[in-house]
Amino acid sequence: MPLAVYVLGLSVFALGTSEFMIAGLLQPIARDMSVSIPQAGLLVSAFAVGMVIGAPVLAGATLRLPRRTTLVALLAVFGAGQMAGALAPTYEVLFASRVVSALACAGFWAVGAAVAVSLAPAGAKAKAMAVMIGGLSVANVLGVPAGALLGQHAGWRAAFWAVALLAAVGVAGVLALVPPTQPPTGADRPVLRRELRIYRSGQVWLALVITALNAAATFCLFSYLSPLLTDTAGLDEGWVPTVLALYGVGALIGAALGGRVGDAHLFGAMYAGLAATTAVLALLALTAHLPVAAVGLALGLGVTSFFTAPAINARMFEVAGAAPTLAGATTTSAFNIGNTIGPWVGGLVITAGWGYTGVAWVSALLAAAAVGATVAAARWHRRTAASRVVAGSPADAAADGSARVTEAAG
Repeated sequence: MPLAVYVLGLSVFALGTSEFMIAGLLQPIARDMSVSIPQAGLLVSAFAVGMVIGAPVLAGATLRLPRRTTLVALLAVFGAGQMAGALAPTYEVLFASRVVSALACAGFWAVGAAVAVSLAPAGAKAKAMAVMIGGLSVANVLGVPAGALLGQHAGWRAAFWAVALLAAVGVAGVLALVPPTQPPTGADRPVLRRELRIYRSGQVWLALVITALNAAATFCLFSYLSPLLTDTAGLDEGWVPTVLALYGVGALIGAALGGRVGDAHLFGAMYAGLAATTAVLALLALTAHLPVAAVGLALGLGVTSFFTAPAINARMFEVAGAAPTLAGATTTSAFNIGNTIGPWVGGLVITAGWGYTGVAWVSALLAAAAVGATVAAARWHRRTAASRVVAGSPADAAADGSARVTEAAG
């Protein structure tokens, strides 16, 4: 794997730390801003909304711009958003800073994913995406727990300043190690109208649904993991960074395994990961009052949810391969649609008085729905592959090459 792909993954570490660290800062932010825990949880959704909007808009707007220049500019805007959040005098300003940061993060992820896939060797798209997703995993292992520790000992604003510094390091890394690239010219130049044609495909929309449901299931629970640990499991607040780090370790393991399995058995990885996520969430709903079970299942949720992610991302690039930039943007939007819906639904469950175990049950239902959507996608894939074989043309056979890799897993 080219070194540049790992540099992009390291840049994603800074972005992921900002996106997820709110889960470990809910209580101090709520106290400082005089808002409820569900309102503080909406800061996760604010970031996700910005990602949903920003990914396709910025992917289209930067389609013909130099890739490295675009990545550097987006990281700079992201860092400025983090500084605005650190200085925010009110909840409303903090909310707005999250949206601005997310817009830049979305653009970086969409462009960076396309660059990573283009630089990866043949047959290693899921591995390239695993490296990118690994940046999110490392953010959970190191960034989120560190943010929680900073929030407890130096104030939650210190966590935002730390992420701004990470963004500056990311800018330096991209400038130094990502090769300067220009968009193709002539007949191969990117054309937005042509790339938009991917949205005529039902398989693209089904891949979007699977991605969104997986994210919603994960972040419905993860956004409220901190109060679940303290209020339901009875752990001291000082345990929260440790448990978040365990979740991140699980995410790192899951992404590494999922990247390897996903290239060989794409649908098999999706089935296994989503089914395991459903089981883990249901078990957590049943045993959340037991501290040992809550800690162990938090680790398990990191493994299962991130095991699925590389295959889900690779599936989107498979069905939308004619538009790699918008494929990355669509995946980002789908992920963050789920990341928006999940915390919002979790907040509704808490407000309704069902408690944090109710959040776990709803999360399990969302994961089960993702399994059902994967079954539908696999059947559609088999029918499409069979029709190409029957057609028997050389072009159809070439187009079906990657499909045969996943046929056995379907």
